[in-house]
Amino acid sequence: MKPVFTLLCAGVTLSVCAQNSAVNLPEVAVHSTRVANQSPVGTFAMPVSALRFEPRLDIAGRNFAEAQADVTIRGGIFENTGVRIGAVSVFDPQTGHYSAEIPVTPAMLGAPEILTGAEHALSAANSTVGAVAYGWRPIRTGGSLALAAGQYSLNRQELYQGWLSDLRVGGQRLAADVAWARSEAEGAVPFGEHNFDRFNARVQLAGATSQTDLVAGYQAKFFGWPNLYTPFNSNESENLQTLLVAVNHRTDFGRGDFVEAGAWYRRNKDDYAYNRFAAVGPVHPFQHTTWAQGAAVGGRKTAGELAINFRGEVLADELKSTSLTAGNFHARTLTKFALVPEKTWTPGAGERVVLRAGVGYDDGNRSGGKGSPILELAREEPAAALQRIYFSYAQTTQVPTYTALNSSAVSGLFRGNANLGRETSRNLELGARFAWAGWSGQAAVFYRRDDALVDWTFRRGVTARAANAVDIDTPGVELLARRAWRAVDLVVGYTGLTKNAGYRGALVDASFYALNYARHRLTAAITARLGGGFEVRMDNVARIQADNVLRVIGGDSAVTSSLGLGYRPRRWQGVEFSAMADNVWDSRFQEVPAVPAARRQISIGASYAW
Repeated sequence: MKPVFTLLCAGVTLSVCAQNSAVNLPEVAVHSTRVANQSPVGTFAMPVSALRFEPRLDIAGRNFAEAQADVTIRGGIFENTGVRIGAVSVFDPQTGHYSAEIPVTPAMLGAPEILTGAEHALSAANSTVGAVAYGWRPIRTGGSLALAAGQYSLNRQELYQGWLSDLRVGGQRLAADVAWARSEAEGAVPFGEHNFDRFNARVQLAGATSQTDLVAGYQAKFFGWPNLYTPFNSNESENLQTLLVAVNHRTDFGRGDFVEAGAWYRRNKDDYAYNRFAAVGPVHPFQHTTWAQGAAVGGRKTAGELAINFRGEVLADELKSTSLTAGNFHARTLTKFALVPEKTWTPGAGERVVLRAGVGYDDGNRSGGKGSPILELAREEPAAALQRIYFSYAQTTQVPTYTALNSSAVSGLFRGNANLGRETSRNLELGARFAWAGWSGQAAVFYRRDDALVDWTFRRGVTARAANAVDIDTPGVELLARRAWRAVDLVVGYTGLTKNAGYRGALVDASFYALNYARHRLTAAITARLGGGFEVRMDNVARIQADNVLRVIGGDSAVTSSLGLGYRPRRWQGVEFSAMADNVWDSRFQEVPAVPAARRQISIGASYAW
C-alpha cells in the first residue's frame, strides 16, 4: 500500500495511507492531524499555532495567536486551560494569558492532545476545564531551513537540525537537536508591529521502550496592538522574555503500562505598557517577573484484570511586580495527587468493559485542600463501528492567578480581589468514538458546573476591569469526524454551548472572558492534493458568538479562514515553495471583545528539508 500524501517539516516525514476501511490518522503528525495549515502566516510556528483551528478548543488572539492567545476548552476561560509537556503541568502564575508562552519549537513536540473529563482530572494539575498535552518527539538525523516574506514588511527565518548518533549510554542512543527562529513585521494595523526570537537545544537518550529528554528554550517577544487588554482606545504593547528548562523520562512496559517523571523551571518577564508612548520614569508601571517550577511522576501498573493509575505533582511559584502588590502573598506551593484503580472485564471476544474509579486531591500552602472524585465507565470494542462508549464524572480545582489576587481592588486598570478562593469544576459526560463507512471520529455531550470561577468583568462608567467570582452552568455537545480519500483529507468539528451565570451579587455589564464564547462553532480542515507536487490546504471556522456589549465591531457571527498553497518540485527533493493567507475574508470579528481584529495577511516562503 503506497502513501497518498506526505507532510514534510523540520526534517520529519509523515505518510498517511488510504484504505477501504476507516482511516485513523496517527497522533504523530508534524504539528497536528486535525488542522490543514501546519504553520502561521505572520510569524514562525509555535505550539499554539496548531491550535488555531483545532476542533476541540477555541482561541481568542490579540494581534495574532502567536503574539498573545487565550486558549479555551468547552467554553471555559484562558485560566481554566492547563498545559502539560511530558509528565509536568506548566503554568504561568501571573495570568493565564501567558499559558501559551512555551518557548519550544513544534519540531521537538508531538501532536497536541486535548484532555477533558476523567482523563484531564487524572493527568494535569491546577486547571479545571481541560488541558493541552504534548509529548517529546524522538530525535532523528535531519534538518530544515524555512524563509518567508509578506505584507507589512514581514520576514521570518527558521532553522532546525537533529542528530541521532551511534553512541550509546546505558544502552540508550544519544541524540541532540537545536532550533532557532525569528520574525518581524510592521503589523496589520498602526502600532501593531512585532519582533520575535526563539532558541532551543535538547539532548536525548532513547531506546525501544524509554526516552529521556533534557531541553532548554528561550523566547523574546515584543509586540504592540491597540486595546490589547483594555477597551479604552490606547496603543498598548507587551515585551515578554520566557525561559524554560525541563527534564523528562518515560518508560513503556506494554499493555498500556508506563511510568513518566519530569521536572521543570520557567521564568517569565513581562513589561506591559498601557500607553506605549507615555513618558515614564525608570520603573514602568506594569513590570512583572514570575518564577515557576515543579516536578511530577505518573503512570499505570497492571496486575491481571486490575490496574492502578497514579499521579503526583508539586508546583511552586514566586512573583516580583511593580503593580501586583495589594494581595496577601507573592509565593506559594501547590500539590496534586491522584489515585484511580481500574478494573477490566472481557464479556466477549474483542470486547472490554473498563471501570476507573478513584480520587484526586489538590492542596496548597495558601489555600485549603480539596478532594475530588474521578469516575469513568467504558465499553470498548476496537473492531466494531462503535469502538468506545463511555460515561464519566470528574471534579477538578485550581487557585487564582496573581493578577486577580494582587491587583488593587479600588484603583488601577485591573481591579483584583485578595479574597478569591479555590475554583471548582464538576463535569458529567457521555461520549463515544466510532469508525464507520470510511469515517472516524468522536462525540460527547456534557454538563459542567463551575463554582467561584474567576472572571474579568466590565461595568459602565468604570475605567477598569474587575476580577469577580462567578458560578456557571454549561451544557454542551462536541463532535469531531475525519476522512481521507486519495486526493482529499477532511476534518470537521462542531461545538455547541449555552451558559447560565450568576456573579454572586457583583454589578456586571459585560464579561471579557467567561461569557465570551461561541454558542455554535463549526470547523473544517481541507487538504487537497492536486497532482504535480501541488497541494492546497484550507482551515475554516464559522461561529455564532454569545452577545456581548463590549464587541462593537464585527458583529457576533463570523467566518474566518486560512489558505495555503504548496508546491514540491519532484526534481528538488526536500524543497517546498508556499503561499499563504490568514483571515482570507478580512473579517473584523473581535475574538476578544473590544480588541481590534487582525487584518488579512499574505506571505510567500520557501523551505528545504534534509
